[in-house]
Amino acid sequence: MASPPNILYVHSHDTGRYVQPYGHQVPTPNIQRLADQGLLFRQAFSAAAVCSGSRAALLTGQASHTTGMLGLAHRGYRLADTSRHLAKTLKDHGYFTALLGEQHLAADPEDVGYEHVTAVESFHADQISPAAVELIGDLPTDKPFFLSVGFFETHRAYFEPTSVRDALYSAPPPNLPDTPEIRRDVAAFKASARSLDHGVGAVMNALDERELADNTLVILTTDHGIPFPGAKATLTDRGIGVMLIVRGPGGFHGGRVSDALVSQIDLFPTICELAGIDRPEWLQGRSLMPVIRKEVEEVNDEIFAGITYHAAYEPQRAIRTDRWKYVKRFDPEEDTVVLPNVDESPSKEVLLAHQWTDRKIPAEQLYDLIFDPNEAANLAADPAYEAVRAQLADRLHAWMEETGDPLLDGQVDPAPGTVFNLPTQHSADDPLSEAPPIVPGRAG
Repeated sequence: MASPPNILYVHSHDTGRYVQPYGHQVPTPNIQRLADQGLLFRQAFSAAAVCSGSRAALLTGQASHTTGMLGLAHRGYRLADTSRHLAKTLKDHGYFTALLGEQHLAADPEDVGYEHVTAVESFHADQISPAAVELIGDLPTDKPFFLSVGFFETHRAYFEPTSVRDALYSAPPPNLPDTPEIRRDVAAFKASARSLDHGVGAVMNALDERELADNTLVILTTDHGIPFPGAKATLTDRGIGVMLIVRGPGGFHGGRVSDALVSQIDLFPTICELAGIDRPEWLQGRSLMPVIRKEVEEVNDEIFAGITYHAAYEPQRAIRTDRWKYVKRFDPEEDTVVLPNVDESPSKEVLLAHQWTDRKIPAEQLYDLIFDPNEAANLAADPAYEAVRAQLADRLHAWMEETGDPLLDGQVDPAPGTVFNLPTQHSADDPLSEAPPIVPGRAG
């Protein structure tokens, strides 16, 4: 490659894989165009099914608990070491770095480490799109750039559905019942996805107009699964499965599809290899370039994911292979759904009306993803699968040790200066509890 590529990181909230290129009836023509021109990963996963943890993992190339982001940034959590942010590494190697829109790693975006932060009134596409077009037009031409463009869509709360047809006919996610309330809820999500798509289209058009597309690596992804019960804030594939479409130099072209098992922590080392940057010693992910060059079919035998705090404490860790998913819950006192961790929605109310909270969640879960892709038949207590369960549990434990997981030492108390909900509350909007404040001069 003649020169290091520009890097455009475009990301959304809570979109999972519910966009057109993944086969869903969610019309997103601009995202589809990006897939038609680039490389779409069918088996890409976030390292956490919660907003700040997943973003921290992607941008540091580490497990979310390693980054220190054990909860949500707007509730007081922060990166333990901002020097490990991708923007810092790229800046040190001659990149101009800029942030526009959502970042969800710090209460003040200026603290994250970008050279330039564009101030906007909101992170919705109607505000981000024109600001992105203007910013791309003003980017320096004497050095490569790393630009992060974050959209609020498809996070709740949604506006009313924009299509009567969608409200009548939209199919619910496969784990939810087909009711009028949930169909309408899905229709509202689809309206938000259309808004996201318009924003993505504006950004792609701006690259074309400045003739930057050929040497710009575009990474389009999201933080985790859709904000419906059984998806976001769970370690099911519905919770950690993400769209990941990459277009640009180095082999990311041609409208191809990859079925390689990918974690978002693999993006940092991939960018380093593509840009000719030595791999930082802290990275836990693997470069995907051997897959792109067709030297191997896989770089990962397994991927890992976790949750500690979302709105409330619900510690879980998971390992996923091409066939198996093993999930372990670490709070023995909580064996039912933790309601504050489920976004308020009509879909949530449907389940609550049918005694959702009476259903128990086992401490260990094992799923055969070939015969049970919806993760509905837990095999963890079946003697026929004990060898599989034990092996995956051992591999999960070894990963937790390697990555310094605080759950190995027992309950993880809320960090000083953070706020949280109790697991027994109904909603994240219920009154918050406060952790002890950070004492000046002491570690927090």
